[in-house]
Amino acid sequence: MEARRFALSKEASSKEAPGKQDVSTSDFRLDGKVAVVTGAGSGIGQAIAIKFASHGASIRVVDVNAPAAAATCQRIATSGGDASAHPYLCDVTDQAQVKTVFADLFQRERVHILVNNAGVSHIGTVESTTEEDFERLFRVNVKGFYNCMHVVVPHMRTSGGGVILNMASIAGSTGLADRFAYSMSKGATIAMTYSVARDGLAHNIRCNCISPARVHSPFVDDYLKKTYPGREEEMFQELSKAQPVGRMAEPEEVASLALFLCSDEASFITGADYPLDGGFFNLRG
Repeated sequence: MEARRFALSKEASSKEAPGKQDVSTSDFRLDGKVAVVTGAGSGIGQAIAIKFASHGASIRVVDVNAPAAAATCQRIATSGGDASAHPYLCDVTDQAQVKTVFADLFQRERVHILVNNAGVSHIGTVESTTEEDFERLFRVNVKGFYNCMHVVVPHMRTSGGGVILNMASIAGSTGLADRFAYSMSKGATIAMTYSVARDGLAHNIRCNCISPARVHSPFVDDYLKKTYPGREEEMFQELSKAQPVGRMAEPEEVASLALFLCSDEASFITGADYPLDGGFFNLRG
């Protein structure tokens, strides 16, 4: 009897999710999907763009750095993928510019996926953070994400739905030393993700965020070079060991989680903040 119920359950499940493939064979494919990735010129954004392209997505790079964007597109093209940047180069903090760029994109094709990744970091306490620093973090990390979602959500709503993925940080939900403005911006990212996910339920729009711990990105290398000249390797090892797993994450590991969350296999996931923290939250001490 139990076996019979299980068989019926599987049959019902397959009817409720037409067109779904077995996860073991689908490999989180994004064939036929257009994905906009902001800040894809380097680091995590570049890794996400390359990963998505290798799984069938057409990538549209939105970045303020033209040479970096072109380099990402070239890497994707060399591997046989589809990517373009021009005319999608823009400053995400400028809403008028964002509207112009995305309007041009929407005239050409439907956007299925938006990855809000373009961001900046900052080291400082509430006392040492200047007004200029605070406003810069807010403009890029909060307003920039808002600007892109502000124009993409109506497009997705009238096009049958879509997926939005925001790059947050463990700094947005835990107290980290010397990360006042950065933590503020990433806390806002998490809150915006929940709100957009809730409002998107009726329109087949999923919205999630990833909160990585320390990732070995160009920012880390630049920080070590500027802050600890001559001691870069020593401090790199110290920062790595601060993670319970004993190392930093690689951008490609963030990209793998992003791929899953933006794939159809994650269709039941929305309004979630995924820590990618190497055990930071639960395994310290």
